[in-house]
Amino acid sequence: MIANMKRLLISTLLTATLLVPQSAPSLTTLNWLAANWTGPLGQATTEENWTPAAAGLMLGTSRTYTGNRLLSFEFLRIEQRPTGIFYVAQPEGRPPTEFKATTITSTEVLFENPQHDHPKLISYKLEGKALLITLEGDEKGKHVKQVFHLTRS
Repeated sequence: MIANMKRLLISTLLTATLLVPQSAPSLTTLNWLAANWTGPLGQATTEENWTPAAAGLMLGTSRTYTGNRLLSFEFLRIEQRPTGIFYVAQPEGRPPTEFKATTITSTEVLFENPQHDHPKLISYKLEGKALLITLEGDEKGKHVKQVFHLTRS
């Protein structure tokens, strides 16, 4: 009888543990991204700058240029919301496109928006002193993958 009660107690505790919601990752988990990053893109230079997390927000900017000629720029933010962490991009100042974080670790984050054409996936990965930014999606019916290699400047 005591053995049955122990089994019931253990079973109840295990079930209760599985039903407890896991805490959502905090935006501060991404503070490894907060820096000024730069790297080559062909003959051009790409820069991406991020502020540390504060008040549920990280702010970022990106620009690509060659010499004195600006090729592109982007306003970026990463927001902590009740429904998760979101990456919000505004290339060339256009209306925002949102991507939800689906993977977050101490050195990598993956954001996804399957309804968007390109990119559908945006990942940031810290490898040693390098930051790898990968964009994946569809362009003109073909899968396109771009990888940017940046270092702290």
